[in-house]
Amino acid sequence: MDLESVIRRNTIKEESWKTVLTLAYQSLGVVYGDLSTSPLYVYKSTFAEDIQHSDTNEEIYGVLSFVFWTLTLIPLLKYVFIVLRADDNGEGGTFALYSLLCRHARVSLLPNTQLADEDLTEYTIDNGTVPIDKKNVGLGLKSLLEKYRVLQRVLLVLALIGTCMVIGDGVLTPAISVFSAVSGLELSMSKEQHRYVEVPVACVILVFLFALQHYGTHRVGCLFAPVVLTWLLCISAIGIYNIFHWNPHVYQALSPYYMFKFLKKTQKGGWMSLGGILLCITGSEAMYADLGHFSQLSIKVHIAFTFLVYPSLILAYMGQAAYLSRHHSLESDYRIGFYVSVPVKLRWPVLAIAILQAVVGSQAVITGTFSIIKQCSALGCFPKVKIIHTSSKTHGQIYIPEINWSLMLLCLAITVGFRDTKRMGNAAGLAVITVMLVTTCLMSLVIVLCWHKSILLAICFILFFGSIEALYFSASLIKFLEGAWVPIALSFIFLISMYVWHYGTIKKYEFDVQNKVPINWLLSLGPTLGIVRVKGIGLIHTELVSGIPAIFSHFVTNLPAFHQVVIFLCIKSVQVPHVRPEERFLVGRVGPKEYRLYRCIARYGYRDIHKDDMEFEKDLVCSIAEFIRSDTSEYGLGLGSFEEDTKMTVVGTSASNLEGSIRMSEDDQQQDSQMEGPSELMEVKPSPEKVRKRVRFVVPDSPQIDFETREELLELMEAKEAGMAFILSHSYVRAKSGSSWLKKVVINYGYDFLRRNSRGPTYALSIPHASTLEVGMIYHV
Repeated sequence: MDLESVIRRNTIKEESWKTVLTLAYQSLGVVYGDLSTSPLYVYKSTFAEDIQHSDTNEEIYGVLSFVFWTLTLIPLLKYVFIVLRADDNGEGGTFALYSLLCRHARVSLLPNTQLADEDLTEYTIDNGTVPIDKKNVGLGLKSLLEKYRVLQRVLLVLALIGTCMVIGDGVLTPAISVFSAVSGLELSMSKEQHRYVEVPVACVILVFLFALQHYGTHRVGCLFAPVVLTWLLCISAIGIYNIFHWNPHVYQALSPYYMFKFLKKTQKGGWMSLGGILLCITGSEAMYADLGHFSQLSIKVHIAFTFLVYPSLILAYMGQAAYLSRHHSLESDYRIGFYVSVPVKLRWPVLAIAILQAVVGSQAVITGTFSIIKQCSALGCFPKVKIIHTSSKTHGQIYIPEINWSLMLLCLAITVGFRDTKRMGNAAGLAVITVMLVTTCLMSLVIVLCWHKSILLAICFILFFGSIEALYFSASLIKFLEGAWVPIALSFIFLISMYVWHYGTIKKYEFDVQNKVPINWLLSLGPTLGIVRVKGIGLIHTELVSGIPAIFSHFVTNLPAFHQVVIFLCIKSVQVPHVRPEERFLVGRVGPKEYRLYRCIARYGYRDIHKDDMEFEKDLVCSIAEFIRSDTSEYGLGLGSFEEDTKMTVVGTSASNLEGSIRMSEDDQQQDSQMEGPSELMEVKPSPEKVRKRVRFVVPDSPQIDFETREELLELMEAKEAGMAFILSHSYVRAKSGSSWLKKVVINYGYDFLRRNSRGPTYALSIPHASTLEVGMIYHV
């Protein structure tokens, strides 16, 4: 049941080739589906209106040359061979690059960071094996970023823009993929009939697609991979047939000479048509964003892409070009695109496969959207949402209901509103190329700060790939009024929401820091705190990693009694994807031993599972007990060192501390051992009553434990058996008087709206209402 005790490795020695091939096969359905769908609409979008085709093949050869070299340079060279190596301990995406940079330079804007976080194993390891060398050639750049806070904000906004465009792509790609697949019905009916059938059919398919998401990536991947494999073999076979049947010399178009000839002849029209050619690489970013859903190795080995997806796509595009080179006088060929190049007897089977493939292709960007929103939420840049982990074996496969249904509604609105592949393509193209530009910019920093390569190499990287992407970006941006405004509008809304949430979170934390209670006030009250101490544990949730929160002084001064054991609990995210179970908790004392006040900081990576059942309660108490057993100081974080988080002790979860001071009774251990099979990690869901029955602790009879420590442990156990009360702060954040009108709007309306519609602490969702006490506090920031 303790998922965090399963430590995943990403090296080829620790994963069998059977596992690698299985994951590579599944990645066809989830990761490469979107990229494989592009032949449905690339030629149709490219030849829509911008190019006036002639009786020669120069335009067709030019487009094929652009498609070939774009596929070769961007997905294959840039992503497969370079960007996928910049994983954050097996995780990918825009925010993974940002997190990687934050660990190598102090540019993080997370408010509750600690020096102790830098001692985490995954924090101090670069790409899993190489220790970070702090004397690198990019020291000047690193110092510049650390010195100017405005540059740190620019870096954050850049990462957020990439994230917002990924979300926009999650809306647009399913719409254009499904709509393009359904457009094949035009071959069997009149235009009037097709106009009334196409949109409803596409909407039904989209609703079905988003309804499948709650089954999880694992089940969907197994279901979708055969479809993608069939589709790739199908378009490859059709491509080979068209090449030999219509134009065996079409391979000549692979020469880059035809690109220059194409631009020279078509001029402005050819430049604008690049927005359609750009669609051949939609889904490339999904390879990187979906890295955490599978083993990094299964994608990085290049099995699926290099030996199957890439050759299949090249053959498909060459086959279409070969057909069009012999039928370029027929205008309808350019209008319909893919389906006219399919032999007549095969059109209906191919249409069925294409519709299934469109559904599969949409899965890649939806999955990537879930991944990147999870990262943003963990790092304080997105409101808390419900995250469901759908796989018991592969960590990182998630489903977010709120985001799923929001994407579905937006996707249906785009489909019904546009009803046109051209405008959908313009919108999707701008979203895709913007994400790629952001990745290129962040990747150039990673080359210097994380890989410790020369700045010249980073400049070459950004100039080479950046110039290619800038050319496509300009061609997409010029079509602002023809659909490209959609991703800009969506990204603007998401960007404002994310930055408002991040700004409000920081201001709220700063208020907590400024209003925390001095340690002298606590010491003046004495061990009883001036009130009656009753049996039980009082768990106070706070964002502070040091100091006493104002909520505690409010309790002590207004209530006649409080619990005999008080724990200040801080659950925070750190700039690593995963925190190992043995490094989960930081535990220390607040004041002298006899006060029985403890601070516990639970650290999670941005991809870790936050426990939402009584298992968290067990781990929490075990970590306090382990700290008591190992602590030898008289005052812990006492008078002289209260603010120093370096004095806190690192303690693991109960599963990682088998030799600790607290253990379960024999009957409960036997029950627990029956539940720890690796295949049952997610399936076993015991009731809260059974979990409570299992959590019975025994203090070992050891001569190493002195009388005082034993008494403290017994008191903790008595308090645990008496029950635990959870004190949560229900905050109301308001802009302080004298603030500007913009700040009042942002805090009083924007942040307040997001706060009221976000979820509270994950572990608090399963707490019985009778054991929970919410205290309202007004924050004037």
